[in-house]
Amino acid sequence: MQVICISRGTLSGGRELAERLAKNLGCVCLSRERLIEAATDEGIQVGKLEMATMKPHIFGERLAVEREYFRAFSTAYLCDEAVKDQIVYHGRMGHMLFPGIDHVLSVRVVADHQQRIWRAVRDLRLDAAKARKYIADVDEDRERWARFIYGVGYDEAAHFDVVINLHHMSVENAASALTAVAQLPDFQMTPASQKAMLDLRLAAQSRVALARHERTSRSTFKVVADAGLVTVTYLPQDSRYAKFIPEALEPVADVSEIRATMATTGILWIQEKFDSASETFHEVAELATKWNAAVDILSLTPRDQDEQQAGAPTGSFDVSESGSSGEYNAGVEDDVEEVPSDDKGVKSTLGALAAAGCSGGGKIIRGAAQDLVESLDPSPSYSVVVVGDLFLGKNHAARLRMTRELQRFVGEHITAPVVGSRRRVCPHRCPMLRHRRQVPHEAGENGVASLITVKNTKAIYSENARLCAIFIAIS
Repeated sequence: MQVICISRGTLSGGRELAERLAKNLGCVCLSRERLIEAATDEGIQVGKLEMATMKPHIFGERLAVEREYFRAFSTAYLCDEAVKDQIVYHGRMGHMLFPGIDHVLSVRVVADHQQRIWRAVRDLRLDAAKARKYIADVDEDRERWARFIYGVGYDEAAHFDVVINLHHMSVENAASALTAVAQLPDFQMTPASQKAMLDLRLAAQSRVALARHERTSRSTFKVVADAGLVTVTYLPQDSRYAKFIPEALEPVADVSEIRATMATTGILWIQEKFDSASETFHEVAELATKWNAAVDILSLTPRDQDEQQAGAPTGSFDVSESGSSGEYNAGVEDDVEEVPSDDKGVKSTLGALAAAGCSGGGKIIRGAAQDLVESLDPSPSYSVVVVGDLFLGKNHAARLRMTRELQRFVGEHITAPVVGSRRRVCPHRCPMLRHRRQVPHEAGENGVASLITVKNTKAIYSENARLCAIFIAIS
């Protein structure tokens, strides 16, 4: 079950090195092209995923699910090959498909830039200028793909065990060196790494089976396997599909038990305009990931500000992605009109949350705090309410005062802590924060800081110190 993954560059010699190394070790040599062909035969829209790296605006909830499908299929495919024989895989960051597998050897192959240009001129019959542009374009494609699929940079050396520069080393000598490295005890399979590989394979096969099933193909799932026990976690909006999980996993061999659990916690994020590139977005997404929570976003536009816009519609608008609503909607009601365009950044933010696997739904509210509260289900499962920038048409002092009033009002009507994205509660007012060194004790009236901050200390006292500790941990 030895696995060696070589990440090659354009015309860097990585393919030749992989083939020579596989010959030295008696391994099967697999290429990215073979994997992509298998994924395409599976019905995965690899071309659309590639396009999404160049045009991020087309990436939404459906492509986020398709990306999950591709990653799971790729992991299952390579694990199947590794179980049958030792493999050398060459492509783009293939070792990232084996998280937690200690015996996988990851190699990055680089070469001199001029040498690569010369190879492009020789092999592709391009002039020097076109060869240089071709290499730059393909390198950029590789970098975008790595960040899109794995969330890491393609040339970050820390992600590899070995980096080989073929500028002053022949392919034969590099293969000999890697043959010796591959035989080190560090890269030999152990009983623990074998179990981890089999568990990873089963989890990936289960995720692929869910993607293949008609009733579960468009839902977001997180799958973990442990010695035949498969645990499937789904978001609240996908709860109506949970009953189909056992049926979807029936074709998967080695599944001895299935546990399906819903992410029972939710985060309500209230703001006037949303931006998926903002610091608050990353903080909310990070918190949702750690809690395995679904994020509902509500855009609140004050009525007096809305009336200044000619022809502005009134009422509530559901902007959840198609197929994202279920029996449980995390507090956002269904009897609302649909928004045909991306208003207030809600739709694009929902897409970004979907890409992070934590999108719950969205709504635009035009009115006051009372309208906001009345638009919610009376018994949502929110663990926290985040209040961001509101009343943008007012001056700073009025905005601050009105935001505080809204936070207080929401805190009185929702049984969850209310936090602000701009200011932190003073440690003197909350004993649970007093010993945190990062919070300045002399930071003004409310202890100014930049990350998500606690506002409703009474709710947190009733929630207990655990929740407060979580806020401290993420900041």
